[in-house]
Amino acid sequence: MGTRRCTPYGRQQAGRLAADLAGMGFTIVSGLADGIDKAAHRGALLAKGRTIAVLGCGIATMLSSPDAEIALGIAESGALVSELPMEAPPRPGNFPYRNRLISGLSLATVVVEAADRSGGLITARLAGEQGRTVCAVPGNVDSPASRGCHALIRDGAVLVRSAHDVVEALGPLSEPIPLASPEPDEGDRPVVDPRVLALNEREKSILDLVGANPQQIDELVAAADLPPSIVSSTLMTLEIRGLIRQLPGQRYVTAT
Repeated sequence: MGTRRCTPYGRQQAGRLAADLAGMGFTIVSGLADGIDKAAHRGALLAKGRTIAVLGCGIATMLSSPDAEIALGIAESGALVSELPMEAPPRPGNFPYRNRLISGLSLATVVVEAADRSGGLITARLAGEQGRTVCAVPGNVDSPASRGCHALIRDGAVLVRSAHDVVEALGPLSEPIPLASPEPDEGDRPVVDPRVLALNEREKSILDLVGANPQQIDELVAAADLPPSIVSSTLMTLEIRGLIRQLPGQRYVTAT
């Protein structure tokens, strides 16, 4: 994540980090905005990795825009995601709202360049509220484009110099999860899906609410006793991870 008005340094760092992380098997999630976002998507595509673009407009609008070529490349290597109508225009108010989906889909939010007022800082704040790791790339102390990142680092964000710093910050979530062989007297114990072991407590609690019988999102929001935006973004995360399925009418069931 980062500013649209990025410097050549920021564009280079975003592309390098995204390519390195995609090459390690991570999925790069960003917003396909000019500047840092596009550099990250391009880096992932160059590494032939997976990348997801969460749009601030409708998907049909994006596919008829000058960015249609990179959008199609992203769709082939991951997904284009939007909760807006297919032909919705890119209005300024859409972008801060869609940022909750970007942070919700991500294990970590990495801010490469951000001014004092930047959408990347909104995403970083949302990531913190969602219990995600927040990282920032340091830059030139005299550059306005680096002020937001330096403020994040001052306030406790992980300082990132390379993809390895991001992997280290993720800790056990970035490593394969070994499944212990059952003891002789544990043969009847159910096998736990390793994808479930990687969930945080909020994701586990919402996953527990979704059953084999379809439930409306309003029912899940009431049962979770959480804001609708958090439940919605968490459900999308669980769906991306293949643990639940969405049915017509915003109904959810466990994946089989």
